[in-house]
Amino acid sequence: MFTGIVEELGHVLQCEPSSTGFDLSIKCQTVLGNTQLGDSIAVNGVCLTVTELTSSSFTAGLAPETRSRTNLDSLKQGDPVNLERSVTPTTRMGGHFVQGHVDATGLIKSFKKDRDALWVAIEVPDELMRYIVTKGYITLDGTSLTVVDTGTNWFNVTLVAYTQQHIIMPDKSEGAKVNVEVDVLGKYVERLIEHRTTTQPGISAEFLKENGYD
Repeated sequence: MFTGIVEELGHVLQCEPSSTGFDLSIKCQTVLGNTQLGDSIAVNGVCLTVTELTSSSFTAGLAPETRSRTNLDSLKQGDPVNLERSVTPTTRMGGHFVQGHVDATGLIKSFKKDRDALWVAIEVPDELMRYIVTKGYITLDGTSLTVVDTGTNWFNVTLVAYTQQHIIMPDKSEGAKVNVEVDVLGKYVERLIEHRTTTQPGISAEFLKENGYD
């Protein structure tokens, strides 16, 4: 579990096949503090398990599912990445509950400057939009952000100056992929409603269809 507050920008040392699968090695410093083999670190919002440690880097394996569902497979040597260690019982909850389980990749539609702030519009698969609500939480490349507006297959967020300086988003270009994790609470609500209709048929099929649960 994570909070979506990026602790450090690391840099890719290598992202390539290995004798055991596919390895991603990251040069960093802050997130190595108190980290041990087997611990979890979020890389661009993807929960990965540390398999190797040095004084200045860590390595994690990328499973086929991870490579197909996220943007990590496209990383190359020198690329910056957002890093965050998993939470502890004493962690301050500056963002929201982030699982590190990416739902899909979105595409950056546009950037728009607004004085020292930056608006970013993201296009996502249609099926994700029912979980994305105005003023709700969204995680983009591991960064906890607030949704401002929504459309049929897009939403936007705004980045204050401090955030722009501490995450990778502003250095990306329009059309670039971003890892998207929706707020898991919406999924639980949907599941509970589905279960209620099968055990207590008090909600009609027409109601569910009208509200996007068909």
